Parts: sequence; C-alpha cells; structure tokens
Amino acid sequence: MIPALLTDTVTLNLDRALYLTLLWGLEGVELRTIGRPSDRVPFVNEEKLRRRLLENELPAVAIVPGMFEGSVRDRRTWMNEIAAFDEVLSFCRRIDCSCVVVSAFAAEEEVAIEEAAQALRMAGDKAAAYQVRVAVLNEPESAFPTGKALAELLEAVDHPAVGAAWNPAAALKAGENPVAGGQALTGRIFLVRCSDWRIDPDRGVWEPAPFGEGAVQWYAQLQLLQAMGFTGPLSLEVHAEPRAKRGFHDALRLLKLLRQTRKSSTMTAGG
Repeated sequence: MIPALLTDTVTLNLDRALYLTLLWGLEGVELRTIGRPSDRVPFVNEEKLRRRLLENELPAVAIVPGMFEGSVRDRRTWMNEIAAFDEVLSFCRRIDCSCVVVSAFAAEEEVAIEEAAQALRMAGDKAAAYQVRVAVLNEPESAFPTGKALAELLEAVDHPAVGAAWNPAAALKAGENPVAGGQALTGRIFLVRCSDWRIDPDRGVWEPAPFGEGAVQWYAQLQLLQAMGFTGPLSLEVHAEPRAKRGFHDALRLLKLLRQTRKSSTMTAGG
C-alpha cells in the first residue's frame, strides 16, 4: 500500500504540498486543485507540475478532475464530460498518472443505476485505451454513498478499468459499518481515501478525529485491505485545523498503523 496525500486538503501551493508530503514520510500525491481555488486538474500549470514531481521523485497516484458530480439524469452534462475525457487522460499520460478519481453522481430519490453504469462504462472504455483506470468515489451526498451501494454499481458497470475509490469515512457517515463496506468491495478497490471522524457528544454532529482515534476503525480497515491483497494508494485527507499540524500527526499515525498491519500480516504468514 502506498501512503499518499490529497494535497489540496492541506494547501493549494504545489511546492509546499510536495515538501509536506516528503516531510511527513508519504510516498505519493493525489491531485485535485493546484494554485488558485479555480485551478482544477488538468487545467493547471502542467510544465511546473511535471518538473516538481520529477525533482521530488513523487508519483501522482491519482487526479480528481471533477467528473460525474451532478445528476445522472442530466445526460447532456455527463456526455460532454466523457467527450472531454480524452484531454484528462492525455494529461494523465503526460504526468505518468494511472488513475482518475470520479464522483458517483448526486444523490436523488430514485437511483438510476443503469444510467450511471452506462456513463462509467463509457469512461472506462476511453480510460483503458490510455492504460488508465477510473476510480469511483463514494461520498456522503452521492447516489452511491456506501461500500455496498458502490459495489452494486460496479457490478452493473462490469468493466476492468472501472473500480472503487473507497472512502470508509463517507460510508460511516452514511450509516454503514466501514469493514462491511470494504468487504463488499473486495477485488474492486483502486484507491482508498483516509480520514477519521467521530460524533461530537455535545452537538451530535460528525467532526474530524485524529487519525486512528475516530469511529472508522482504521487498523481493522487496513488489516482488511492487506488481507484482500490491496497494494494501491492510501490517500490522506486532512480536515481539522491547523491543517499542517493535524496533517503531520495524521500522517505519522497512518504510517504507524500501516507498519503494524504489515508486521501482523508477516507474523501471521510466518506462524
């Protein structure tokens, strides 16, 4: 597994993001917004980005261009996104990135799973031609917020280039046991988003928790991922202030839990 940073959850400044990634001992970056708040990949300073990634010897484990965030019933919009997808995929090829994270459409009263599957299948066809994979992200307000729902969507898509950007914290907020959600996605996970949350006892709302100390149960989640043979990115999201300080502690905790998971797996295999 490759510990990485979703950079814009800490800073929009590329140089600082890469510096913190290395300082914290992480091994890659997931890129979404770089520079100004409106600078979403792939519409960024590509020459600088490629140079900085090369200089720092950090891979871009995934990019997040902002696809499929609206209603699946808005066919014109997602068809336009697919038509422009070649530009995103060409960008991936130029920065040596093999994964694009996309949304799972907006939540609606009736889930149009066949339409969503069709859109993702078309995106998968294009991505495969560039040797890139499409990772579909479950989010609290998406049409497929849990691991179980996302697994059902991916089964309908049935495309080798389309898998999950698994977000256990989002599934937790949607009422799912994250371990059960991860089990439902066995063999389909391309990337894992890493953050931890807990209920504020006074306000009764979700709040960011120090990584590994919240309700996600990250050690159990990492053990599950290890057992299923997952070797992809673990992309750290930082939500609490101050971002740099919290990110430092969360990264250390992620790396510690990852070491414990690997050690436990080695001991089990040897015993």
